[in-house]
Amino acid sequence: MSEEKIGEVDHYFTDISVGIVALEGKLELGDKVHFKGATTDFIQKVKSMEIDREDVEEAGKGDVIGMKVDQRVREEDEVFKVQ
Repeated sequence: MSEEKIGEVDHYFTDISVGIVALEGKLELGDKVHFKGATTDFIQKVKSMEIDREDVEEAGKGDVIGMKVDQRVREEDEVFKVQ
């Protein structure tokens, strides 16, 4: 299983379990991502993404997305796309 860094967490909204991710690469619904940081380490499937509160099916380099996450993420956690 290979991984490619595609972004970093900018913020986390505790009440709605949404992580804000600044992307450095392409991401699509259904992709698997690995969140990794000092105390964060889990893999999940991308089930929902938003840009400016609009649902999107894919996003790319330079986009900042909101993503529903299964566990708490923290600012500066790295996000990897699992191949």
